[in-house]
Amino acid sequence: MLPSSLKNLIDQLSKLPGLGQRSATRLAFYLISQPTNDLNALAQAIKDLPVKIKYCPRCFNLTSDSSLCAICANKNRQQNLICVVEDILDIIPIERTRQFNGVYHVLGGLISPIDGLTPDKLRIKELVGRIKQLLAQKIQPEIILALNPTTEGDTTALYLEKLLKPLNFKLTKLNRGLSTGSDLEYADETTLINALKYRH
Repeated sequence: MLPSSLKNLIDQLSKLPGLGQRSATRLAFYLISQPTNDLNALAQAIKDLPVKIKYCPRCFNLTSDSSLCAICANKNRQQNLICVVEDILDIIPIERTRQFNGVYHVLGGLISPIDGLTPDKLRIKELVGRIKQLLAQKIQPEIILALNPTTEGDTTALYLEKLLKPLNFKLTKLNRGLSTGSDLEYADETTLINALKYRH
C-alpha cells in the first residue's frame, strides 16, 4: 500500500472543499513529483496562514496584521455605507465592478438552522454595534444587504430587516438581477453593477 506520510497527505487534502479522495490522491501524486524548493515554498505558505493572515477588527475582511483592512483604512471610502456580505469571497466581485465606494461587513455565513448556523453564530452583533456607533456620532448609515439569493440568504436578510428596522436608518437590498440560488462570487460585473445601482 501507500507510505503513511503519503496517505496522511491524501487524507489532509481530501478535507479541502471540492476535493474528494480521488482528486486528493491525484494532487498528492502531482506534489511528490515537484521540486523540493517548490514543495518547501508551498509548505511555508500554508504554515504562514495562521500567523500572517488576520481578520479586520471592524469588518472581518482579511488583513495582514491586526489593524484595519485596506478598505476600512481607506479615508476615501464612505464609512457610513456598509455592504453586508456572507463571505469574504463576496467582496471580490463587488470590488471588481469599481462602482462601490463604501465599506463591508462580513457575516461569516447565513442563517441555516439545518447546518447549525443560528444568528448568534454570525457577526450580527458586531454589525449592530457599528450601526449604533455611527448613529451615536449623528452619522446616518446606509446598509446594503448583498446576500446570495438563496433560501438562507433570504432568511438572513429578513432577520436583519426585522432586527435593524427599529434603529431607523436606510436599509437597502441588491436589485434582483441575480437569479435565485446563484452566488455573488460568480456573478458577472454587469449584473452586479445593475444590482448595486438599482438597489431598493
